Amino acid sequence: MDGEKKEKKEKKERKPGRVLWRILFVLFAVILFAALELGKHTLLGWALAALFLAGFWWLRSKKLAASKRGVRLLAWLALFVFAAGILWISWPPVKPVPAVDARNPKTTDVIHIAQGDLTGVLTKDGAVEVYAGIPYAEPPVGDLRWREPVSAGPWEGVLAADTFAPMAMQTVDSTYYGSLARIVGFHDYTISLKDNYRPPVSEDALYLNVWKPAGTQKDLPVLVYIHGGSLQTGQPWYRDYSGEGLAREGVVVVNMGYRLGIFGFFADPELAAESPNGTTGNYGLLDQICALEWVRDNIRAFGGDPDNVTIAGESAGSACVTALATSPVAKGLFRRIIAESSTVTAPAPAHSFRLLDDAFEAAERTKKKFNVSSVAEMRALPAEKIVGELSVHHHMTVDGYVLPETPYESYKKGIHNEEAQLHGFNGQEAAPFLLFGQANLKNYKGKITGTFPQPYADRVLALYPASTDKEAKENWAEIFSVVLFSYGHYCWERQAVANDIPTYVYWFTKHNGYLSDWHSGEEIYFYGNIPAKSRVFDDEDRDLSRLMKSAFVNFVKTGDPNGPIVDTPFEGELSGWEKGTGGNGVFRFGIATGFEPAPYRELYDIL
Repeated sequence: MDGEKKEKKEKKERKPGRVLWRILFVLFAVILFAALELGKHTLLGWALAALFLAGFWWLRSKKLAASKRGVRLLAWLALFVFAAGILWISWPPVKPVPAVDARNPKTTDVIHIAQGDLTGVLTKDGAVEVYAGIPYAEPPVGDLRWREPVSAGPWEGVLAADTFAPMAMQTVDSTYYGSLARIVGFHDYTISLKDNYRPPVSEDALYLNVWKPAGTQKDLPVLVYIHGGSLQTGQPWYRDYSGEGLAREGVVVVNMGYRLGIFGFFADPELAAESPNGTTGNYGLLDQICALEWVRDNIRAFGGDPDNVTIAGESAGSACVTALATSPVAKGLFRRIIAESSTVTAPAPAHSFRLLDDAFEAAERTKKKFNVSSVAEMRALPAEKIVGELSVHHHMTVDGYVLPETPYESYKKGIHNEEAQLHGFNGQEAAPFLLFGQANLKNYKGKITGTFPQPYADRVLALYPASTDKEAKENWAEIFSVVLFSYGHYCWERQAVANDIPTYVYWFTKHNGYLSDWHSGEEIYFYGNIPAKSRVFDDEDRDLSRLMKSAFVNFVKTGDPNGPIVDTPFEGELSGWEKGTGGNGVFRFGIATGFEPAPYRELYDIL
């Protein structure tokens, strides 16, 4: 009896310990499986994790429960070591991104172009053909690094254009960061077994992609899109600006990879001297022009009209569009332009632009950093070693060839390539850039005086008075948005009016559970890519997207966004969008939609 009592007493004493270890074990398992999912680890990792966790549970329950504490601690340590090993073994591999989200997609008929034959793949419903990873220029590696792009040569056989090419060389965030960004920033994270890999990154990234309506097509309007990313990051296959949505409405869509950061915008006198055109510093822009030349020469094979091309871009891609609008090298390669949330047309561009002397000074600092003295030595450096200089060299420049002068100066002289333009900005452009730099009542005045010289700082403070932290935060966010983004569009519209260019300006203010009206939040609406089923978008968003997509389709077809509303059961037209108001009016896309007085006019006047 005494033995039984003793055993019961020991069990009772061990019970709290058993409860605690079970809680810790479950917490550990949840963290491990969350790490496997957020890190996009392979299924091998999931299988090993399940096996080891099950084995530890059994061992702890049957064998280690009565062991000494030191033995149990060693067992926990072993579990942590095994978990780290599982994460290492199952790290996601590098794999090309498929052109369509479908298993074993149907292959298109063979397309014949000057370079050779190729096939694409069809979307799940068979409505759109996608041709991904078509080379438009030779790989800019080795001796071709920092030279004008060389048009791609022919290939043998039939090119299977069913996966996207690597993104241009850039620093890449971890898979964990990307997953957390989807959760915290985009609010649309989904658990999937299809994304357990990392997309490739390479200097060899001069490839383009084509979306077209399925079947035989002829003389369709063409939209060529240039992705954003501060001229440092980005890729041409992102869902929000995929060409699928517009291709469903009878538009052939093309986008491309182009050189970024130091690979696309490094400028050096030695490079200018060796160039047959005397150019340096604008290799990314030259890549885009080379892609446009490819479109001119080949797009008929995809049903597009090479005489009806519109170029479009967002953020830094939009800045590139506004540069190409005045580049003599790009003349004749497009008719119209669409620019979302950035320009380099202001007298002093807010970003993505610098003068050649500044670019040369930055090049000298970079060469000293890597202890080299010549371009030949720079070319010999591995891409992985210099890729970190992206943030130093991500500005186009006046090189005397691609840009003989600033776009502002060209427009002032009446020099431009487009016959019509559509552009605009969002309500809260600056929100993602101020997550860690918001204003409060204490630092508000300092931020204003640090941005505006006197007497303009006092005028801004009078226009935007703040008596609370909330007012300071909201005021600074609006001011920062205007300075960095909206003001350039105001300048550009006034330039267009002076040159008698039809110009249509929008203002996107729709809130949603996704990016809302933050920077780039408008793209998924304009390009018609809101998912049919989504917890962050509703029918109101889809109706607005139909209207915005219609504006794009009408504009690329005719040069006027007013016209029929596509893909909708409702009758009627998009109408009332006035052109060329000189900065006095915008067409607002939001809960309230229609033409109205332009915002920020008083701040524009100060600027």
